[in-house]
Amino acid sequence: MSHYENLRIVDNFYQTSLFFPMPVVMIGTLTQDNKTTLGPYSLVQPYYVAGKDYYAMLLLCRNSSNTAQNILRNEKCSINFISDERKYFKEAVRMGFPGDTSEEKMKDTLFTLEDGHCAKEDPDTLYPQVVTEAFQVMECTWMRELDNAQDDAPGHLDGYPAPYHDFNGITSEFGAHFILRVDKILMKPKYRNTIINGVKPGGFPRVPVDYGYRDSKNFWYTKFRRPIPELLPVREGSISSVRFAADRIDDEIKFTDEALEKLVNVPRIFLNTVLRGCVTWAKENNVTLIDAKEMDIINDKRSKEKHKK
Repeated sequence: MSHYENLRIVDNFYQTSLFFPMPVVMIGTLTQDNKTTLGPYSLVQPYYVAGKDYYAMLLLCRNSSNTAQNILRNEKCSINFISDERKYFKEAVRMGFPGDTSEEKMKDTLFTLEDGHCAKEDPDTLYPQVVTEAFQVMECTWMRELDNAQDDAPGHLDGYPAPYHDFNGITSEFGAHFILRVDKILMKPKYRNTIINGVKPGGFPRVPVDYGYRDSKNFWYTKFRRPIPELLPVREGSISSVRFAADRIDDEIKFTDEALEKLVNVPRIFLNTVLRGCVTWAKENNVTLIDAKEMDIINDKRSKEKHKK
């Protein structure tokens, strides 16, 4: 006998047919008069995470929303992660009411705006501002050429006509998907230091979790609780297993046992990626045999890159 009952799948199933935890973010975009406006979203998630020339997020929204229309026009946006204070979630709900103009949403808002790093580094280009109260921000650019969405334009507020794209741009009469290249990740010093110098429970931001629209009256979310660590399993490898992979990674670059010993505890799923990085460094530095000394240099280089702002 099944322990489950069937639940009908309807529109907005992630809200109406599931308990689906999501982030709470404010998407910053530029209006036609180049002012920053904010819209609350939860349908945002990583898209390209490795193996590409850039990293990307995916945003889903109504194609007639202020956010979608502004991205179609300007391509730039900021993804602002707010903390779990009740006043911020209440403000996000207020600003998410459909049909309000950007001026109505931004009037007397609790959120403060400031220039992000992209605007400071590229003053000749217009960028949305970022939310001062956010604990982290992603400054992004819509990759409109993907899925041949380069000709998608703002203007259809009552629904877009077919044909539609599969995964980027206007994807249905009322829907849009935006693949957003991550240009910058900005983070408050406390949380950046946590990532760089070692994660501790007290160093986590107070992240709210949105459960979506559940009834005719309320949005529901839960406040942050102290995170609980769980140790990763330790699985001792062997030099011979690492050697097996290393000997097949490149015909020219070789590794000593002392170098491979430093890779014994790398999870096997990541080992080839790490080895390819070592080979790339070796070729850039005219090294054909990677010893323990070279491996230390490579590891030190990776550590310094991680510490860069």
